[in-house]
Amino acid sequence: MAVVSAALVFAVIILVVVYVLWQLTPAQQLERHGPEDVHVYLDTFDLLIAVLVVGTAAVVLAGAATWLIAGRAVRPLAEAYRLQRTFVADASHELRTPLTVLSARAQQLQAMLPAATSERAVADALREDTRALADVVEDLLATAAGRSDERAEAPLDRALVGAADDMAVLARDRSVHLVVTPGQALLRVTPTQLRRCLVALIDNAIGHSPTGGAVWVENEVVGDRIVIRVRDEGAGVTGIAPRRVFDRFAHGIPTGSGQPSRTSNGIGLALVRDIAVRAGGDVIVERTGKTGTVFALTLPLARHNPKTRRRVGRGLGA
Repeated sequence: MAVVSAALVFAVIILVVVYVLWQLTPAQQLERHGPEDVHVYLDTFDLLIAVLVVGTAAVVLAGAATWLIAGRAVRPLAEAYRLQRTFVADASHELRTPLTVLSARAQQLQAMLPAATSERAVADALREDTRALADVVEDLLATAAGRSDERAEAPLDRALVGAADDMAVLARDRSVHLVVTPGQALLRVTPTQLRRCLVALIDNAIGHSPTGGAVWVENEVVGDRIVIRVRDEGAGVTGIAPRRVFDRFAHGIPTGSGQPSRTSNGIGLALVRDIAVRAGGDVIVERTGKTGTVFALTLPLARHNPKTRRRVGRGLGA
């Protein structure tokens, strides 16, 4: 706003200077006037100095005024952001103790069950899920505190296996076939952040896939980045611009086919974008239509691996 105001003042100054110079042209100076004309003579140099002084003062005052106005206008946004960070920090901190207790109970359950049984396998998975949830809470606390790990590294293969295991139960409940293509790469994010992104995108795809449909998770290296694509067979993004599905609390409209809108939640995809942007990447809706939607998550590589290739076909199915 200050720059725009200054530009307007400078434009007025330039117009005044041009007008004064135009009045100094030989044609204007040699113009004949009648005896009844009133003549007012101004010193051109003094006039230019006055215009410049007044214009400079106007620029300073306009800049100060717009700076104060803009500061007052942004203050509520800053306060809302502070309250949001405070809420995330408080909620994450309060979850620590219940998660610790839950982890201890899961460990007790493990000890009570004999090894190599289906019940013990479920208990083992429960403890892993508890540990993963505790990692998410720690990541939220770090984000709220503004901490970031510049040396963060996450292997893609482990994250893909973990996300496939997490989402396998949901996929079976909805009779959706989940195919996760393996990939070998080291990404510049934390393992928790990468797993959160994958789980959110896969969960979104499963939730908007028809019964008996399929969800594919593929990856490929493009330069110093990796692109992870999550593809479903849903009805596509409807009732909202595709770029807005990453806005918090954005909602679309039903498709008329009985399937929920892709933006019915409005939180998971926004968190994916936050993580991707903070890591130096991005996430977009690469394609959407009646035959399905493709989300493309781009993240930087921690270390380029020339052996990393996109492999389609056999995968970690569910």
